[in-house]
Amino acid sequence: MAKLFLNLRNVPADEADDVRELLRANAIPFYETQPSPWGISAGGLWIEEAGELARAKALMADYQARRRERARSERAAAEREGRAETFAGLLRTRPLYVLGMLAAMAGILALTLALPWLLL
Repeated sequence: MAKLFLNLRNVPADEADDVRELLRANAIPFYETQPSPWGISAGGLWIEEAGELARAKALMADYQARRRERARSERAAAEREGRAETFAGLLRTRPLYVLGMLAAMAGILALTLALPWLLL
């Protein structure tokens, strides 16, 4: 019986492509379901043979560790070179967005803290 291996909701396209290639390269039979047109399902990658699931998970763990290290090294390089996004940089480039988000957070916090007292 097929087992869901990877739900594709919020998975970047390059990562999904890498996982598909990883499964193909290791001869693990899989199929893909497409997202629904109404956004209820995001689609997924399914392992056809339940016995292959453990091997696929081990390969995925190794892939994710390599991807994590690559992302961390890219972030560290961006920080060293001054290309990394910071709060101050975002405030300079998009001040209305940042101030709007801060106002929304303050409003939600105030409502959350004040609402129980208003309902007494």
